[in-house]
Amino acid sequence: MRSDLPSINAEHPQNTALLDFLRAQASPPHGPNDYALGEWQLHTHPDLLDRLAQLAPRVPLHAAYGVPVLSYEGIAVAAALGTSTLLVRLPTAPPKLKVGRPDSSLADHGWQEIDAWQGELPSAEGDRRLSGVIRGALANTRDLAS
Repeated sequence: MRSDLPSINAEHPQNTALLDFLRAQASPPHGPNDYALGEWQLHTHPDLLDRLAQLAPRVPLHAAYGVPVLSYEGIAVAAALGTSTLLVRLPTAPPKLKVGRPDSSLADHGWQEIDAWQGELPSAEGDRRLSGVIRGALANTRDLAS
């Protein structure tokens, strides 16, 4: 299990909503057998951490309160939660994908919830569409950064 990921930029105002949401559910590891990401209990299945990294192999992976986060110039782009949730920074939910409803505190700040596995699609097609979503979230975040 990776524990060497740098922390996301807590000072950047574009990260406030996500970090507030993640901080509210964060906890330190309860024992030596707990999975941890940095100093926090991991709130993502290890397979989903790998999945997030696979979908965007050249995007820096960071940690925030036990959650892996992709970032662009210090701004969070996507985060992996639980066993199957990807939070992505997009103005609207992507079409033709299995989506959920993000917490209202995140939805109000441009975050969408997407199923990380898209099990109703053939594997290669799901990977292609999800990689496209991450590229879209990166483009959206680049716009926010400029």
